[in-house]
Amino acid sequence: MERVRTRPANLILAGLIVLFGVVFFVVVQRSGRADSALLFVVLPTVLAAGLALQPGRSTHGRVFRLTTIGLLLAAVAAHEGAICVVLAAPLVYLLAHGITALVRMGGGSRRLTVLLPLPLLLTGVEGVQPDWRVHPDQSVQVSREAQVDPAALPALLAAGPQPQDARPFALRLLGVPTPEHVHGSGLTPGDGWMFGYHGSSHGPGGQIVTEVVAAGPSEITFAVVEDSSITGRWVGMRDATLSWQPGEHGGSEVTLRIGYRRGLDPFWYFGPLQDRFMHAGAEHFLNMLNLP
Repeated sequence: MERVRTRPANLILAGLIVLFGVVFFVVVQRSGRADSALLFVVLPTVLAAGLALQPGRSTHGRVFRLTTIGLLLAAVAAHEGAICVVLAAPLVYLLAHGITALVRMGGGSRRLTVLLPLPLLLTGVEGVQPDWRVHPDQSVQVSREAQVDPAALPALLAAGPQPQDARPFALRLLGVPTPEHVHGSGLTPGDGWMFGYHGSSHGPGGQIVTEVVAAGPSEITFAVVEDSSITGRWVGMRDATLSWQPGEHGGSEVTLRIGYRRGLDPFWYFGPLQDRFMHAGAEHFLNMLNLP
């Protein structure tokens, strides 16, 4: 079998990647986030450099290698926003290999090489301008049976939610952050709840502050007055409604509706993805209420 040698261009690319990683590693350390630098900077840099040293054996192989290097470097630059890169990776691979296949089908024709990828590239203009978005405001709704009389629920809910280590699978899969401490109580208009995200040595993860804006005998509505949380990079919380009614088999049926603004585009790809993660987040919040 013929051995494919590593060309000087591969070595230069690998060297530039390592330099890129070193710069970001220093930046992350100086910002007090050294404990996460290994995961979010060193690991992607090493993987990208390793890929750069591998010579391509085919057109699609080279496209895969360069696309992966680009994604890894984007993850380094995004740091803990790398979750967004992971979510986008399947779409990026699909477009990269799809355009490569179309160009190859063109048989080297310059006109086809330019025209064939255009329909795919046009899908990327969504979100370039604030008005160029499709249904960015969405909502999710989750219900759960609770073995408690509806009349007793307000007193139980007024104590407020408590952080939970156990998380739905969708949140664990990508390591989506969840609140680590909650402050506040009460269900009367003006009462507020603050959901704080991780405060480890690499800095605070921000917070979500809500305020009760309406309260009825079986429904509480919250407005989000501040969202500086780490999750705000890909989704913006707007409001939430917690309601309850007698359950079909006794007890209560508790329903949580969360309104949010999608932060990632295009809608046809990230819309369903964020809907699934928001459903998991709503389920986690109901877990935090410790309903019997």
